[in-house]
Amino acid sequence: MRVTYLGHACVQIEAAGKYFLVDPFISANPLAKHIDIHKIKADFILITHAHEDHILDVEAIAKNTGATLITNPEILHYFEKRGLSGHSMNLGGSHRFVDGHVKIKMIKAEHSSSFPDGSYGGNPAGFLLDHNDETIYIAGDTALHMDMTIIPHQYKINLGIFPIGNNYTMGVRDALTAARFVDVVNVLGVHYDTFPVIKIDKEASKRKFFDAHRRLHLLEIGASLDLEDLRI
Repeated sequence: MRVTYLGHACVQIEAAGKYFLVDPFISANPLAKHIDIHKIKADFILITHAHEDHILDVEAIAKNTGATLITNPEILHYFEKRGLSGHSMNLGGSHRFVDGHVKIKMIKAEHSSSFPDGSYGGNPAGFLLDHNDETIYIAGDTALHMDMTIIPHQYKINLGIFPIGNNYTMGVRDALTAARFVDVVNVLGVHYDTFPVIKIDKEASKRKFFDAHRRLHLLEIGASLDLEDLRI
């Protein structure tokens, strides 16, 4: 699987010949001004919760690509009223996509979830995306929580995608503990630097992971990493 960072908490994951886009917030992110949302490929759009910095470009990208939304019932209902379609899930549930080649499980996140108008956005969530016995843990916006310790009893996590900006979500210290909880070596940091209150010291953050014999990947917006390369 190949993961491309598109700024803030948005990533694009290539698996089984399809593109899974997560939480698109691009057009209003000055750090991602070089990313053209009309050129983004998406067969599926995964939405973790309803905050504007995770749903802003869902409608435009879905209408451009015909992507299927994967999210909770409340968020899906919101977008169905805007002419989009998708597959609703809820916490603890899993479903297979792409003729069974990609399994997605919706799991708990500790956060809030409301639309820009203040209406209820359902339960916030994370996702486990599994393809060919490799699993990516997309934590979504979340605090550190003990339910993370359940995950390695069922899945071998090859890459964790964790928020690290603090203030609204986990910071680097809690993200490192989360990596221990789920027994993952490689973590892709997201949800940092977009706003002044979530700016981080990148080198110090990577050093904390290195000192704990783990690796924090902080990609330039538009850059990618391959899970195959993480085995080296």
